[in-house]
Amino acid sequence: MAWTFLIIAGICEVAGVIFMKLATEKKTWGPRLLLIANFAVSFYFLSLAMKDLPMGTAYAIWTGIGTAGSALIGIVLFKESADWRRLLFLSCILFGAVGLKLLS
Repeated sequence: MAWTFLIIAGICEVAGVIFMKLATEKKTWGPRLLLIANFAVSFYFLSLAMKDLPMGTAYAIWTGIGTAGSALIGIVLFKESADWRRLLFLSCILFGAVGLKLLS
């Protein structure tokens, strides 16, 4: 279950970043509340995952999901740059996360 909790935590972190972007653009309370809620849920599930996974592994995977997921969402939804170098380094994050999973 720890890996499931960690994936949920990462997805909620990505959602929190999306709502952070929307909160800066729209200046309304809806995105701000969703931002806070998603980060709270993310931290909760990260703490559940850390009960069974090593702290360094859990944190690295969590930040990797958040970083890569947010960058990909930025490319798809917010028309950010999809330069090949950016995609190369995002793939490095993903390969590192997979490597940590294989070692845990």
